Amino acid sequence: MAVAIILLLVAIASVLFHIFSPWWWTPLASNWRYIDDTITLTFWITGAVFFAVVAFMAYCVFRFRHTEGRRAAYNPENKRLEWWLSVGTAIGVAAMLAPGLVVWHQFVTVPANATEVEVMGQQWQWSYRLPGKDGRLGTSDARNVSAENPMGLNPDDPAGQDDVVIQNDDLHLPLGKPVKVLLRSIDVLHDFYVPEFRAKMDMIPGSVTYYWFTPTRTGTFDVLCAELCGAAHAQMRSKVIVEEEKDYHAWLEKQHSFAELSGQRDVAKAAYTRESE
Repeated sequence: MAVAIILLLVAIASVLFHIFSPWWWTPLASNWRYIDDTITLTFWITGAVFFAVVAFMAYCVFRFRHTEGRRAAYNPENKRLEWWLSVGTAIGVAAMLAPGLVVWHQFVTVPANATEVEVMGQQWQWSYRLPGKDGRLGTSDARNVSAENPMGLNPDDPAGQDDVVIQNDDLHLPLGKPVKVLLRSIDVLHDFYVPEFRAKMDMIPGSVTYYWFTPTRTGTFDVLCAELCGAAHAQMRSKVIVEEEKDYHAWLEKQHSFAELSGQRDVAKAAYTRESE
């Protein structure tokens, strides 16, 4: 009896702790409420199964407890029970998978009016690239990556000359505008993750992965790496600042394009050469 009661108390306390826990998600700051709803549905299904299994264990401990003179009956199979378990499990798994597949389709179906923003991860910092006045990003190649060209942009591509390059600094985004995030890594696996956006994706060397989201409230949000990437993984931090469109454009006007940064580096290199001579 004591063991059965303890099992029931553990099940009830676990469910109540989950429902009333103060440790919950951060306030949502993007359009991905669907992801929250899908996770909540998964919690309800797995929570119900957890409670049912533990309650059944408590029942068995009590109902079939040891009694002098009682002998256990051996039942090698029960087809009716097996059918019920198979059908019930299939329904539960389908109920968890189907919403996820629907959300995943939305997750990778990018709106036509989304602005592309490139994010590059490396040990252990974030770099960003935004389109210039032409509204599109130029081409890039990992073989072009250097101290002077950290994003590996193609210097012969005219479309990339006005691209805005932000190295190891904060990313600004306008409120209410869909963004397609292009993800690259130049060394190991990284994962660009902003908890309030509920969206993340692995960054794989040699590949370009992507997802999209729409910021729905202004604020400053921490960027984390959600893939163990080395000794300084925990310090691989940045910030995304979501602001009104006029404030975003005011910030954007102060940033430097790839061509401007290249020109500044050329001037600095020439000055250093003259001083050395």
